[in-house]
Amino acid sequence: MTTGTDVPRGTVFAARPVPRPRVRLFLFHHAGGSHQMFRDWVGRLPSDWEVCLTDAPGRGLLSETPPVRDVRSLVRGFLEELLLWLDRPFAFFGHSMGALVAHELTLALRDARLPLPVWLGVSARGCPRSVLARPTSLHRLPSDRLRSEVGRMGGTPEQVVRDAELWDLLEPVLRADFELVETWRPAAGRALRVPVPLSAFGGTRDPLVAPAELAGWASYGDFGGCHLFEGGHFYFAPPANRVPETVTREIRTALTGMPAGRGPGAAR
Repeated sequence: MTTGTDVPRGTVFAARPVPRPRVRLFLFHHAGGSHQMFRDWVGRLPSDWEVCLTDAPGRGLLSETPPVRDVRSLVRGFLEELLLWLDRPFAFFGHSMGALVAHELTLALRDARLPLPVWLGVSARGCPRSVLARPTSLHRLPSDRLRSEVGRMGGTPEQVVRDAELWDLLEPVLRADFELVETWRPAAGRALRVPVPLSAFGGTRDPLVAPAELAGWASYGDFGGCHLFEGGHFYFAPPANRVPETVTREIRTALTGMPAGRGPGAAR
């Protein structure tokens, strides 16, 4: 039986299986979202890359399982599945909640002395220092105010926010995801810097994350810069965006700059 803190199998899957891929790129979705937000990326990334999508419990193929309400449980579940995928060079890109998950996964791999990603991309989430300095509590809002805030963020179809039945389906997942994000705190004494190339991404008009908060990631890895695109919190919503191409370029740069004698994805 699955409890609220267990993560079932099936959270990671290849959207485009590739024999002996040059790179595996794992994509992590936002709060209330699913792998669907990255579906249009598959055909826009190099053909010798294996694009791996993820779903947290409570959505997609895991819609019948309860959502997870704390980061460590979700990361532990993803990590158990990822162990089967680390035989090739790999990279992480996470959007909003997914950025928190991708960063924490990288830290977990580092702490376990397991292979590390060749590159980490964090999108639409401020650096840990800025997040802790400006806490939020969306998961505690009354339903009507939560609906209003979700509508303001964008990224959720308007009909879902407006329709009572659809909202009733989405609200428990959103609350659990927001609780996961908003109750995150770093473990005492744990270094949050990752020993991998790291780049930040965001929208110029994001109401939740200021460019300065994105730039703060420079202290948390081998910083490759902050890439800003026109738009809000969901700045890379299709069809018009160049984010997959920028991610491709960043990963290729990371692979090129890898020290001689160290296999891609090896632990540092």
